Amino acid sequence: MDFDLTTTVLVFVAIVAVGTAALVGAPMMTTSTVLMMVTPSMIVFGAICLALGIKHGEYRATR
Repeated sequence: MDFDLTTTVLVFVAIVAVGTAALVGAPMMTTSTVLMMVTPSMIVFGAICLALGIKHGEYRATR
């Protein structure tokens, strides 16, 4: 699979959406807590991991 910008963004959004839907469906958490605290932190953590993964891939590709 060729990961261009569009594919990467769609996969990233899908992962966050599935995680958010699973947490909203869980009986132990309230919807407002998930949407106001957990989802933004998932997005930030995912973006940091994505940036690190891209930089590592660039490093490996040049060596």
